[in-house]
Amino acid sequence: MANNRPSRSRREMLAMVTMPLLPLPSSTRAPGTIGAGGWIGLGLFLVGGLGLAGIRTAMSRNPVALLDGVDRMLAVGGAVRAVASHAYGPDPAQKLRMFVPTASDLDPAKTGRALPIVMFIHGGGWMDGDPHDYSFIARTLAPLGYAVVLAGYRLHPHGIYPAMLEDGAEAMRWIAREAPALGGDAAKIVLMGHSAGAYNAVMLALDRSWLAQAGLSHDILRGAIGLAGPYDFLPLDDPVTIATFGHADDPAATQPLSHVHGNAPPVLLLHGERDERVAPRHSLALARTLAGVGARTETHVIEGIGHEGLIMRFARPFLHDRRALDRVAGFLARVTASDVADARSSAMVQTVGA
Repeated sequence: MANNRPSRSRREMLAMVTMPLLPLPSSTRAPGTIGAGGWIGLGLFLVGGLGLAGIRTAMSRNPVALLDGVDRMLAVGGAVRAVASHAYGPDPAQKLRMFVPTASDLDPAKTGRALPIVMFIHGGGWMDGDPHDYSFIARTLAPLGYAVVLAGYRLHPHGIYPAMLEDGAEAMRWIAREAPALGGDAAKIVLMGHSAGAYNAVMLALDRSWLAQAGLSHDILRGAIGLAGPYDFLPLDDPVTIATFGHADDPAATQPLSHVHGNAPPVLLLHGERDERVAPRHSLALARTLAGVGARTETHVIEGIGHEGLIMRFARPFLHDRRALDRVAGFLARVTASDVADARSSAMVQTVGA
């Protein structure tokens, strides 16, 4: 009999979305998170409006879209605006969308100042996912002073290695060409991704050949952020990686660990301590290898959360747990600083408690 239960990662997300809606004490609640009234409203919306069965159906079909919808509902005001929506290739997944903040002291249309750019790459095991479902990343990061590009890439069966890297480089080529007219600083780009998207981001940062093939200088890349990424998965032993990488003539060349070098841009690696889909050893192994060649790296294993829980910490109503966001925000501020020498990260590996 077929198993119709949601996967563990989807069960995790379902459990968190339908958790008891208890307000945080006002003294510990972070700015921009919701209080008792908001929690009650969210509970009424989810349970009373959709019903638990409706939530389960939505979670089984597209949990990220549901999370994005909740975040959109809870976001206060129009903190971001879309300035571009572009198809950079013929495949439906080859698309991107760019956002900028609307605050009067940040909006490049009002200040005349270009903003550093974060290009976020979604996960989904190289099999599924849609960048438009991750608009919560833009709503969270853009108000911190960044232009945010949500970039898709070809998916299986059209997206086997190295298509995801070719597409990431092509999306960056669009940024280099078009973002300056839209308020982005194309000389200050940080790549960021979750799960399979973290693999894409880190590979683009470490293996210089992909940007070179797109006619881009590696100097435009200020850093890379990997959230729960797989970086060391040989031998190929599961259907997803076999389907995506099994045809490669040189399997070792598909691994980020094979492309580590001392001149790599700064890399921030975050992983949930309870991640059972992509074990924390992936981030720890990459961190050790980067540190071994003197590369700039910072790694944090965050206690009490799993694979999906990590990306959920960038969406409302989970922003009250700022352990992941604060580390990303600090890293972005350092690596996009005007003085690159001051932006160097130390070779730090840290466990972050609750």
